[in-house]
Amino acid sequence: MDIATDAYVYVSEEDYRIFGFDPQDGLPTREAVFQRIHPDDRDRWKENFEKSLREKVDSSAEYRIVLPDGTVKHIFTVRHAVLNAAGQLEKWVGTSVDITERKRTEEALRRSEAYLSEAQRLTHTGGWATDGTPKPLYWSEELFRLYGLDPKDGAPNHEEAMQRVHPEDRDKYAQAFRKVIEQKVDSDVEFRTVLPDGTIKYLYGLGHPVLNANGELVEVIGTTVDITERKRAEEALNRTTAYLVEAQRLTHTGAWAGDPITTAPLYWSEEVFRLFGFDPQQGLPTWDQPLERIHPEDRDKFWQTMQRVIHEKVTSDCEYRIILPDGTEKHAYGTAHPLLDANGTIVELVGSTVDITERKRAEEAIRQREKQFRDVFEGIPAMAAAIRIDGSVEFTNQRWREYTGMSVEEARGSGWEAAIQPQDIGAYLEMRSSSIAGGKAYEAEFRLRAANGTYRWFLSRGVPLRDDRGNIVRWYAMLADIDDRKQAEEKLQQENVALREEIDKSSMFEEIVGSSAALRAVLSRVTKVAPSDSTVLITGETGTGKELIARAIHKRSRRSSNAFVSVNCASIPRDLIASELFGHEKGAFTGATQRRLGRFELADKGTIFLDEVGDLPAETQVMLLRVLQEREFQRVGGDRPIPTNVRVIAATNRNLQTAIESGTFRSDLFYRLNVFPIETPPLRKRKEDIPLLVAYFLDRYSRKSGKTIRQIDKKSLDLLQSYPWPGNIRELQNVIERSVIVCESETFSVDESWLSSQSSDEALGSTLGLSQMLANEEKQVIEAALRECGGRVSGSSGAAAKLGIARSTLESKIRSLRINKNRFKSN
Repeated sequence: MDIATDAYVYVSEEDYRIFGFDPQDGLPTREAVFQRIHPDDRDRWKENFEKSLREKVDSSAEYRIVLPDGTVKHIFTVRHAVLNAAGQLEKWVGTSVDITERKRTEEALRRSEAYLSEAQRLTHTGGWATDGTPKPLYWSEELFRLYGLDPKDGAPNHEEAMQRVHPEDRDKYAQAFRKVIEQKVDSDVEFRTVLPDGTIKYLYGLGHPVLNANGELVEVIGTTVDITERKRAEEALNRTTAYLVEAQRLTHTGAWAGDPITTAPLYWSEEVFRLFGFDPQQGLPTWDQPLERIHPEDRDKFWQTMQRVIHEKVTSDCEYRIILPDGTEKHAYGTAHPLLDANGTIVELVGSTVDITERKRAEEAIRQREKQFRDVFEGIPAMAAAIRIDGSVEFTNQRWREYTGMSVEEARGSGWEAAIQPQDIGAYLEMRSSSIAGGKAYEAEFRLRAANGTYRWFLSRGVPLRDDRGNIVRWYAMLADIDDRKQAEEKLQQENVALREEIDKSSMFEEIVGSSAALRAVLSRVTKVAPSDSTVLITGETGTGKELIARAIHKRSRRSSNAFVSVNCASIPRDLIASELFGHEKGAFTGATQRRLGRFELADKGTIFLDEVGDLPAETQVMLLRVLQEREFQRVGGDRPIPTNVRVIAATNRNLQTAIESGTFRSDLFYRLNVFPIETPPLRKRKEDIPLLVAYFLDRYSRKSGKTIRQIDKKSLDLLQSYPWPGNIRELQNVIERSVIVCESETFSVDESWLSSQSSDEALGSTLGLSQMLANEEKQVIEAALRECGGRVSGSSGAAAKLGIARSTLESKIRSLRINKNRFKSN
């Protein structure tokens, strides 16, 4: 190529062929050649060319060209710079070589090496070569990984590789290596390597000697395979096999395989040898040998089973007996299964044999016990039945069949139910089913029809029969005739009802003592209102027995068999009274951690007694009014109405008319409560009852204290009758109890100092004033009592005792009248 003209002056025929030019077209231009260079290689080629031109030196380059038909060739070009005498570049002389085939060969070799490397990686197989010297000739990448070494550090020498071999395997590893070197034969070995992180790998190494024509060792080549997974699988398989053998031993189950044509055994497990009494050391027996050990009566059945498997190609089983040489008899259960090829031809028979001797013995023992039990069961003089765990009758004894006239078949299952009186069957079955489901013994009474059509009462007792593990396997029911007892109970019940009616007529108010006209008038009103559901308002001074009157009304009502719930409205804090009466929902207020039922719900279908109803807060009065009007209420914090069926009896010692006028009690609630008013007379208006009351309380407290009191001091009795009793019966009760405690003789007496020094007229005026005076006058009386008692409310020297009213009642009045009791306390 001439530098001055930048044109080729000569191109050989091979260059024309390589670059795809036609010699007939003349010399190609440099640009035409440049355009044939692959676009991706042009910059590199141009840079190489310009560098050679600039430095005037020889150069070479590899690049690709693209022929007009798209063919790609790999070219290697060498340029030689020709200089003149002045050292100037005159022309280029060079050659171009087509290296396409060489490139393809190199690429194929690279791919082959890559495939080999990948194959080694996938199969965990490493390659190596050595000439017998400590330093190996070659280690593949996979081999580095198997030994846990880094290829960057180069192949290890023999001693370095030996350090990774497990100490227990180094000797056999070295012996195998020496064998291939010294004996010039293939040698293999299994060994373990221990990696730096403690991981242990199982490897298999194979060495092969390469000899020259003279039989001299040139080098040793070999492979090392990672067999860790295989070894683990083998260990797992060995464990599984051991487990299977142990399981077969424990369950007395053996496995076998046989030839479908000759029926000769191909395989017997150890358990099959043991079952048939053969020694495994002597090898597999012939077909006839185990057949001879099968019980003569069972051989045909065994043979027919095997023939059915072979000819019908189905799984089949049978039970048979084995007679061992020492005469021992065993029971076996065998299963045979045909293995078929793709054409449906039997290629092998496989099966299992189970030693069921113990099961057979147990079954026979059970049958014997069952027979013995049935014999005993049949002879039981009482009626009895055996019941399955689903509740159906399995069998009945002879006594049952004789009484009912039902056969075993008729009574079996649910047929026995036809003999039970229809009115009793529902409750009995429900109770029995519940007991059976819970596994608990039961007792039930019902009427059973005899063969003649008459019914008698029986008591049925059912008990479960459990196995050794506590599982129920059967129920037994025994029936006892209780008809005579039931007849006697019914007669006694009728007599009790009549007697109770007589007692109620003569002593319907056993806790209310007295026979005065005033008391008889009250009890007459109680008798009239009790059978109805009308609301009753009981008024009267404190201590006159308002709760006893309420209980008497409940006892004589249709609700007497249900609850009587008493609530003292004055003793419950104002903030809690609504929750106490109507209940509350969870979270209704602070501390309401769960739902709580109120007194109205507890008294459902019964009676609720609201004592001190006049002390209810205004908001609770509204809620009570709704109950009386709508017969429903809502729990505190609730959002749905709850219907109620409760009779309301209210009581108060306050003047509700005065409370209505002062705005502390609702008039509409008063009229709802005051449907049937009853006023309890104070003790001062029924003085003729005092001797009876004294005798009643004296008997109670003398028996309670263990004292004997034979008579009452006349002076004390006169004193008790003349005293006005501002605290009414409660005060009298306290005086009697206190006197019994201090009494030291058989004559009862009362300390006169314990009774108020007020005259009868003064006391009468004071008491009448307390119950009837207006709020201001009532406040003055309470303040006067508090002043005399130094602000003390409770106790024998407190204002409550002085006024003859309950402490809770006085506390309620102090709050409602806004009296500051602290200002009366002594310094």
